Amino acid sequence: MVSTGVVPNLAFRRLRGPRSAGEFAAAVRRSAREIGEQVSCDARYIGRVESGEIRCPNYAYERVFLHMFPGATLADLGFSPRETVRGRGGRSDAEPPPPPTLHSQTDEESDVLRRAFMTNGTTAVAAATLGLGLGGTSAAAVPSARHRVGEAEVTAVEKAVREIRLLDDRHGGDGLYRRASQPLRAAYALLDSGTAAKRSTADRLHTGAGELAISVGWLAHDSGRFEDARSHYAEALATARVAGDGALEAHAFCNASFLARDMGRPRESVRAAEAGQRAAQPLGSPRLLALLALREAGGRAGLGDRTGCERAIGRAHTAFGRGPADADPEWMSFFREAELEMLEAQCWSAMGDWSRAARHALRATRLQDPHFTRNLALYRAELAWDLVRAGRSAEAAGAGHQVLDLLNQVQSSRIRAMLAAAAEALSPQRAAQEVRGFLDRYAEVSKG
Repeated sequence: MVSTGVVPNLAFRRLRGPRSAGEFAAAVRRSAREIGEQVSCDARYIGRVESGEIRCPNYAYERVFLHMFPGATLADLGFSPRETVRGRGGRSDAEPPPPPTLHSQTDEESDVLRRAFMTNGTTAVAAATLGLGLGGTSAAAVPSARHRVGEAEVTAVEKAVREIRLLDDRHGGDGLYRRASQPLRAAYALLDSGTAAKRSTADRLHTGAGELAISVGWLAHDSGRFEDARSHYAEALATARVAGDGALEAHAFCNASFLARDMGRPRESVRAAEAGQRAAQPLGSPRLLALLALREAGGRAGLGDRTGCERAIGRAHTAFGRGPADADPEWMSFFREAELEMLEAQCWSAMGDWSRAARHALRATRLQDPHFTRNLALYRAELAWDLVRAGRSAEAAGAGHQVLDLLNQVQSSRIRAMLAAAAEALSPQRAAQEVRGFLDRYAEVSKG
């Protein structure tokens, strides 16, 4: 089957190298000033390019990119020729996105998601209950004053949250994000109607809508749509504040901290993690406090604050060691020992301690439940990157092969970008047989 879906721009991602999307965006703005151009480049724009959403830049960005990479062509940067984009179903960054439709993608992964997520899954129940059509572009119908929101509607929202999380664990965020926004709009339409029959129903609806906003925000985050994710997390935080829901507030801050780290805003990451810990303190969940401490550690690693990072990691291990509790949120099912090891690996990686990072990443891959396919691919991609930076190229190539083994099941721009960076770093070692085998296979998969 021929794919007509969006294809990640791995060539552009390789050019970014180890820099965060925010750091690279700043370099783009500096280069623009050097040649008298003005572009409002930010991490979201870089994410849109790397995810393949922008297939060809406008003329201003074209001049800036060619200035940054002398001698390169747009094709070298991973872009499509302008004449094949404009007016032929594709678009440049100057053109508005087409409205998403259920049948706008025909690749195999979209077929899987369409069947599981929009037709046979519980989100179909949510769509029907919340007044959504399944055509992909219909807006949620705002309930009338005569319509009382009850158990059926709230249960549908809660099931939609679980379905999204399940599919993300297995497939990643790419191809799922836009479809997942439909039940979110419907849930907030119900909130706006203010017609819940009981206070307990209204409270559950607030929590469900907020958790749905976070889940959709994570799909945006994982697929490189950082500003969209930021907006969804802010929406969830506002919902938590209105409802006085400390658990939802802690969750929103947890994800906001993670996003800020990935956007190259480490101070913001630390502040969000600290706010999340304050919200979580009275909830009685040591595991939630452990995760938030690791979010803080990630931010401090980005700041180069080794002492602060080590202290936060220490608090995380202490809290995690207290074990699970009845108050642990349902959404934290992914946070097991493997994830703790992975987040610690990322901290050491951010501080350039590659061998230590590789040790923790290797533990994460060995501990991970294979049910969490997306995270297993993520851990192996992190391991490949840490090993190559530690000078262990043959082992890095082996880890890279393991990521490739999972790419037919996982659609995540984030994971593909990490693997692309590892492949680029391995390129100088191509003479080694193990490395050459991985690079050849990677090149073949990337063309597919």
